Amino acid sequence: MVAPDQFIALTEASGLIIEIGAWVFRTAAEQLCALATLGEGQFQISVNVSPVQFHNDKRLLDMWLAHLARLKLPAHSIVIEITEGLLMNASAELMQTLRGFAAAGTQLSLDDFGTGYSSLAYLTRFDIDFLKIDKVFVREIENDANSRALCEAIIAMAHKLGLKVVAEGVETVGQRDLLAAAGCDFGQGYWFARPMPAVQFVALLAAQRT
Repeated sequence: MVAPDQFIALTEASGLIIEIGAWVFRTAAEQLCALATLGEGQFQISVNVSPVQFHNDKRLLDMWLAHLARLKLPAHSIVIEITEGLLMNASAELMQTLRGFAAAGTQLSLDDFGTGYSSLAYLTRFDIDFLKIDKVFVREIENDANSRALCEAIIAMAHKLGLKVVAEGVETVGQRDLLAAAGCDFGQGYWFARPMPAVQFVALLAAQRT
């Protein structure tokens, strides 16, 4: 197994990220269809999209929306997850693509908020639906007052702007409780579940239901 931070830069440099990204999207959409046939209700799956895909795949918007339509999946079933770096000096073409997704109902998630060149202007210029608090803040929330204050401030600011908040890297019940007390909407991390194959995920859902 190779961690994403080791291979993503290579796939971006080689251009393979476009083909890989398309495969990830199709696979996510197919898994949504499979969950629907099992009667598991409405799901959203977040898909990380590389800046290279946006800048080099001119058909991204049309292909994704057409594929979802063929599968009879609503556009809001997929959340596009991007980093702040994509929004820095965004071209008119990129902004048009993001607005096209938003107009179709696809939601946008801003990953690793607070760790890069954070600009509050992003939150008003783009149709962002979710902010994701980076795990570096969540990791220390139980022991560091500054980390806790930053998490609370991000949550309060996001809610004032009508955005939902996802905390990354939640690994303990203490972290979860502090984030919940601060009003955080969603969490992801090992406390909930570790990464797993789709078949194992379906089994986990069935076990939780019973």
